[in-house]
Amino acid sequence: MHATEFSKIWHKILKDYKLHMDSKLAPTLTDAQLTVLELLQERDAMKPSDLAPHLATSPAAVTMLLDRMEKHDLIARERDGGDRRIVWVSITETGKRESARGLKIRSDFFAEALDPISSHNQQLLLYLMGKMVVAPTPAPTPEGSTP
Repeated sequence: MHATEFSKIWHKILKDYKLHMDSKLAPTLTDAQLTVLELLQERDAMKPSDLAPHLATSPAAVTMLLDRMEKHDLIARERDGGDRRIVWVSITETGKRESARGLKIRSDFFAEALDPISSHNQQLLLYLMGKMVVAPTPAPTPEGSTP
């Protein structure tokens, strides 16, 4: 069955990726922190609650992650001027440098992994993996109501 073979290969790739990232990013950065820095560079500032879905973790775990990042000067937190209940998280200069370093480490890992594959087959692989990405399905609406 192809699903079983795919599962074994996928698991091996993920394991190799995690080991590589953990060793190369240490001691100043983790893969989850790199994800946060990457998001903050794309969006300038975000609320902690907006980060949770990207990290597949609880709000409490996001708070702990942000605490560690702030301690290492990777991010800054600032209360909203209009609504003090809102906290905005932004990337610092140190965070930008660490993000660039982390993204290069990630890119180098995948470049090495893809190196034995021809350019044509790399394009095919990207196409096929794109087919695997499942678009989120809208939540069902109660019968008789309109979305």
